[in-house]
Amino acid sequence: MAVVEKLPGRAHVPAGRDRVLDLIRSGAIALVVVQHWLMPVIGWDGSAVTAGNALVAPGAWAWTWIGQVMPLVFFAAGAAGAISLRRRPEPRAWLAGRVQRLVLPVFALVVVWLPLPHLLVALGAPVQPVSIAAAVVPQLLWFLVVQLILVALTPLMVAAHDRFGLAVLVPLVGGAALVDGLRFAGVPLVGFVNAVLVWVAVHQLGIAYADGRFAGIVGGRALALAGGGLAATGALVAFGPYPASMIGMPGAPVSNMSPPTLCLVTLSVFQLGVLLAARPAMARFAARPRVAGTLAVLAPRMMTVFLWHMSALVVGVGVLTVGLGGHTPTPFGAAWLIGAPVWLAALLAVLCGLVRAFGRWETRSTGAAPGPVPMPQLVAGIVLAAAAMLGLAAKGFASGLADGAPPVWSLGCAAALVGGYLLATRTRAVQAVR
Repeated sequence: MAVVEKLPGRAHVPAGRDRVLDLIRSGAIALVVVQHWLMPVIGWDGSAVTAGNALVAPGAWAWTWIGQVMPLVFFAAGAAGAISLRRRPEPRAWLAGRVQRLVLPVFALVVVWLPLPHLLVALGAPVQPVSIAAAVVPQLLWFLVVQLILVALTPLMVAAHDRFGLAVLVPLVGGAALVDGLRFAGVPLVGFVNAVLVWVAVHQLGIAYADGRFAGIVGGRALALAGGGLAATGALVAFGPYPASMIGMPGAPVSNMSPPTLCLVTLSVFQLGVLLAARPAMARFAARPRVAGTLAVLAPRMMTVFLWHMSALVVGVGVLTVGLGGHTPTPFGAAWLIGAPVWLAALLAVLCGLVRAFGRWETRSTGAAPGPVPMPQLVAGIVLAAAAMLGLAAKGFASGLADGAPPVWSLGCAAALVGGYLLATRTRAVQAVR
């Protein structure tokens, strides 16, 4: 565990940055990027794009038990949030700073993609592939909506952990199981309650990790924990109504991801056990000068990597289809396997250019932190920003594109995002707007 110092009247506070958390977060996001780049199966008939998913191949669901790393991302966010909150005990200032770090990088994406679809169509690009691109790119914003919810709850959940410890997980996990029961009993919309319960439970594991609650779980005990999580996930799939894939699959009647199910909680226990078993080796690896230097560059820009990697994919697909008239080879066939490294290298080059161009929006967000913001104003700003990003994730940047109309929906969401950001990060938001 991280070295800790004891402050009078407070819980143990980690001293120094936990490089393992940076390694977890960077590695998980990198795996998300690679999977998103390899999953699409793209076809082109000269005017329209078709898209499939390589993971619909027989047996490919097994990979998702490893490749579904969003629990690790939210676990790391919980640990990092608890560490930083304990170092800055004024919750309103901490919350405003976190909103600044989460939302400011999104502005770059909005500034580019709000006019881009209409510009491309005006220059002669086919409407259908542009519409797909403009809808796919902002879908990633669901992740930031969840992150904003978790950030808003962090002071409460840290306080709950300080008082009740791991017992906080009991109502969260029990509630998630109850919601799944209602969902599968014929009340599907109630399942979206688990977008909070499931991810808060995983986030809470990160808070417990930051407090050293798992310090004694090493070696065989960690592997036993991993085995228990894996067995529980297997039992839910084998004997329950849960699908085998840990990600949403095209055409599947039920998804473990949208909305999340109890399977992602048990899967996170499996991943936590593996993490605790591997942590000593991970700490040694992360402490190597070259690795530490790489993490120092990547960690402050991982949100930019996440936000822009689908734009890099759009560029690659556009060149492959519209530019070269090509398509994706049969997944996992010889041509696909041979071409995959070339494909990844080309997209990585595009992404590096995008990160270089827009990474400053994220690194700038870690500069001067906002002061304490009145709590009602702060809550209103978080709700407004989350609603704006949810609106963009749901309908994308292509509103009005097919009819040649102004992008009213996208513009409205962008305006709401700016308003929410100002409310949540400015002590005098009204004057700032003026």
